[in-house]
Amino acid sequence: MQHEVYFPGQTRTPPDLAGKPIEAQVIAILQTIYDPEISVNIYDLGLIYRVACGRAGHVSIDMTLTSPACPVAESLPGQVEAAIITALPGIQASVAVVWDPPWGKERISEAGQLALGLL
Repeated sequence: MQHEVYFPGQTRTPPDLAGKPIEAQVIAILQTIYDPEISVNIYDLGLIYRVACGRAGHVSIDMTLTSPACPVAESLPGQVEAAIITALPGIQASVAVVWDPPWGKERISEAGQLALGLL
């Protein structure tokens, strides 16, 4: 199986989002954002803890990082917000970085485990 290679901060073009519920659209967008040190998207890597869609066009996301010393701790949450706002005009997004519970490899989805060769 051949995997695409992504560089730090690189995002993929989101799939067609038309007709999907907002939460599904947001998740599809999150799956286009790749961890700069691990070539797995942040959703499948298990960095996204919560996606909440409000009634007034606001999306609130709780995410974590693989480590508090992560070199993109300052930039990745802003990149997530920008990706959502750009792909979904009229939607506002806010991202909170949380540390509890701490991230662990058990949070990686099956797709992420396959991409990392863990399965």
